[in-house]
Amino acid sequence: MSALPSGPVISAAPTQEDLQQKHKAKGFLRIARHGVGPSAIYVVTYHRLDHRPLGAPSRPVLADSAQALIDLLEKIGVDFRLAEVRGALADVLRFGSANVPDLWLSDEDMTEKGLVEG
Repeated sequence: MSALPSGPVISAAPTQEDLQQKHKAKGFLRIARHGVGPSAIYVVTYHRLDHRPLGAPSRPVLADSAQALIDLLEKIGVDFRLAEVRGALADVLRFGSANVPDLWLSDEDMTEKGLVEG
């Protein structure tokens, strides 16, 4: 009988996925509709949930139509198959604003997608 417990082996070296996830911050998108019908515009702002004193502030991004909003969300990497995302888009149509929760983006992702001051 062995004195060492048997179980899964845990690697001491972090994997590439661990390193990528470590540099990403959890946040959410705030979508606000201004106007009604086909002339409505949408303002999308990314809010990080971590505290970053030296980071660049989020900046709102304008989508000048519903199709531009969908294109922007696709560019950001929002998964439209998630019930939370579909519900948030329905809330934007019904109530004029909503949050898309649980987005993980790195500083580079946010700069590349125009969500923070470069």
